[in-house]
Amino acid sequence: MLSLSDIWVLLAGLGLFLFGIYLMEDAIKALAGRSFKQFVRRYTSTTARAVLTGLSTTSLLQSSSAIMLMVLAFVGAGVMTLQNAVGVVLGANIGTTITAWIVAFFGFKISIESIALPIIALGGIGFIFSTEKPRLRSTSKLLLGFGLLFHGLDYMKGGVEQLTTLFDIEVIAGVGMWLFVFAGVLLTALMQSSSATIAIVLAAISTEMIEFRAGAAMVIGANVGTTVTVILGALGGIQIKKKVACVHLLFNVLTAVAALLLLSPLVWVIEVGLGWRQQVVLGIALFHTLFNLIGLVLFIPLISSVASLVDRLFPEPVHTFTHYIQNTPPEVSDAALTAFNKEILHQYKESRNFLVKLYELEKCPPLQHTTPSPADHAFTGSIGEFYLRLKQLHGEIFDYYARISAAELENEESKLLDHYLRSSRSIMNAAKNLKDIKSELDEFSLAESSFLGNAPAQFQSRLVEFILALDALFKEPEKNTTEISKTLNSTFIKVEEQDRLFIRESSEAIRRGALDDVKATSLLMANRLFTQSCRMILLSLRSLLLADISEDESSKRYVGTPRSANARISAGTDFDQL
Repeated sequence: MLSLSDIWVLLAGLGLFLFGIYLMEDAIKALAGRSFKQFVRRYTSTTARAVLTGLSTTSLLQSSSAIMLMVLAFVGAGVMTLQNAVGVVLGANIGTTITAWIVAFFGFKISIESIALPIIALGGIGFIFSTEKPRLRSTSKLLLGFGLLFHGLDYMKGGVEQLTTLFDIEVIAGVGMWLFVFAGVLLTALMQSSSATIAIVLAAISTEMIEFRAGAAMVIGANVGTTVTVILGALGGIQIKKKVACVHLLFNVLTAVAALLLLSPLVWVIEVGLGWRQQVVLGIALFHTLFNLIGLVLFIPLISSVASLVDRLFPEPVHTFTHYIQNTPPEVSDAALTAFNKEILHQYKESRNFLVKLYELEKCPPLQHTTPSPADHAFTGSIGEFYLRLKQLHGEIFDYYARISAAELENEESKLLDHYLRSSRSIMNAAKNLKDIKSELDEFSLAESSFLGNAPAQFQSRLVEFILALDALFKEPEKNTTEISKTLNSTFIKVEEQDRLFIRESSEAIRRGALDDVKATSLLMANRLFTQSCRMILLSLRSLLLADISEDESSKRYVGTPRSANARISAGTDFDQL
């Protein structure tokens, strides 16, 4: 009877299986240096070599699933092309038939799962104690992933053990061949092993539980069922991994169809032609090999066509992170300029969200309920992925700028376009500066000096106040220019006041010995980048929200010479006069 614990064992196995795939792919990316890539290409550079590689390695490891999962990891790491992967797929299907011969001759098969625990032990211990040796650490991670992968498969088999024991093969005796094919698919999918299914078939026909033709049909089904392992390995993966899984499925289905159509002639050749009517166990092994060879011969001429088909089925995603410019023709200048403006405002909002995530500002009560609407917040993922998307968005904005520039623009339109682009560059620079100083601020928090240790919290508080002030600009879509100008002006003055206050406090800390010269230099440089980034964002938003280019030259002077600007602020000059 299937119990809840069996289900949890099955799910735990699936989790270990997928985590093993992840570790293997991550390790291969780290290890895939130039010499390693050349080695892989050397043995899969042609279809023939790839087929032989798949055949030989599968024969040695006694697991087509292992080879196919490695292929997924290689293509995911970018060291094997789809064409080469197809060759390995074809060879692996032939190589896996060796298992049936071993079972037929010796009554058992060599199982790689038996070494999973030693591999996990070696990989895990090596991974923990090799922090100073990146290559050894990556190798250990590869071993750990490999071991977890097979340990997961073993768990999955254990989780469905009750299901397989409930299966009585006599129930389907005497029915159509299609049902035996389905039984082979189902058993292999459940046990994650075509070899286990074939072993059951060999046991059944040796005791005359089923006839030879029925056993042959179940072997055909097992060949299709083995694709489930590869499909699971490709779930959630990049497109090329899905393409490999699709090719594997197509090849095995085509082979299965050919085998069913040729079932009677093949059975006659084995039972009558070779006289193996009494050698049914060896006959099943021979049948398994023969129909896979037939599938190989039929499929090789179709490789190019199949590759084109899977390319259409799983097109590489077009990473477009823009919201407004992608559907606006750059030739229509009025619409293009409006879309360009909105896109850079979108860039600011995403940069704002990036900074909130980077500095963990969502934990600060004032910002817990003030994030932009879901429509504006399109980016997710890790800090590194988020920043990469910001860079890609900035690149797409620049690409659109180049296409607008190629169109005929009035002089004022051209000036406005250039001014908007400077705003986009400033926003990107500000995000980069604030990202770059974050690691240094984290180091400050570990310092013995209380002044230095409290500095990160000060910067975080200043950033929260800055973002809250700018969020007010987007809460009311109909804000008039006077209100926008007033908000920007007051925020600018506050940024300058905080900058002067921080410099004064740092000077006092140096005088009383709470801050040494070297740390003071690092701290003041971080403050300069922080303040300059806030200024660049403010100037950019002024250009975008007020569409005012009159302050252009003074803005450039101001951003480049903060001391003179500070002097003007101290003298009573406000943001609108810069």
